[in-house]
Order: sequence, then C-alpha cells, then structure tokens
Amino acid sequence: MSNMADPLRAFIKENFLFGREPDFSGDDSFLEMGLIDSTGVLELVGYLEKTHGVTIEDDELVPENLDSINRIVRFVESKQQAAGSASA
Repeated sequence: MSNMADPLRAFIKENFLFGREPDFSGDDSFLEMGLIDSTGVLELVGYLEKTHGVTIEDDELVPENLDSINRIVRFVESKQQAAGSASA
C-alpha cells in the first residue's frame, strides 16, 4: 500500500477518534465500526480532495470507495492515475 495510508490514519485519529490511537486494520469497515457518519464522510472527502488533488463526485460517495483505509487509498490512487492519463 502506498504512503497515503499513514497520513490518512492520522487524519482519522485526529478528526474522528479525537486523538485516541486507532485500533483497526486497513481493511476494517468504518461503517461497521461506527467510526464515520454521513457528516464525517463529507469531512473525509474534503480532506481527500484538498490533500490529494482529486475531485470526488456524488456518485462516488459509496462504501466501495470510502469505507476503509485500503479502499480509500485504492480509490484515490485510481482517480489520480485517471487524471494523469487524461492530461497526458
């Protein structure tokens, strides 16, 4: 997995765990853990767009893209690759 996972985990620790140490794997579901609600998803999307230079469309706001560290990393990397291909 890329180095994107560590800063993402730190963001989640700061914004959703209020500084408590995250006790979950990269594949654990945020929804199943009750970690992020709908407002939290919007906060997460804002962070991803600002930090990684991607635009996340409304139809992409689905658990398959945003429900775990590893899913987010794969999703953002695929968006970045697609943007790189389009501008080449």
